[in-house]
Amino acid sequence: MTATKKLENAIINGKTVLLEDVGQTLDPSLDNLLTKAIYTEDMQQKINFGDRPIPYDSNFRLFITTKLANPHFDPETCIKLAIVNSTVTPSGLEE
Repeated sequence: MTATKKLENAIINGKTVLLEDVGQTLDPSLDNLLTKAIYTEDMQQKINFGDRPIPYDSNFRLFITTKLANPHFDPETCIKLAIVNSTVTPSGLEE
């Protein structure tokens, strides 16, 4: 099963997904997820993922991590995400 298919199944079934070690650019296919472009059709929430609409479960969660020490995301990406810097430094641990 491909990663796209696994992500699609998680969206439909309301599962949590963790994307690890991403770079400074994200796949454009994630745009509708990141902007939460959800709409209602036939009394069911849907989202366009890939080339077709799929059912959207509101329990779905997407977490994205990177190993980059100081990533610089473009402004369009920063608008779509809540970025949390959880870097641990020796001086921070001492405090």
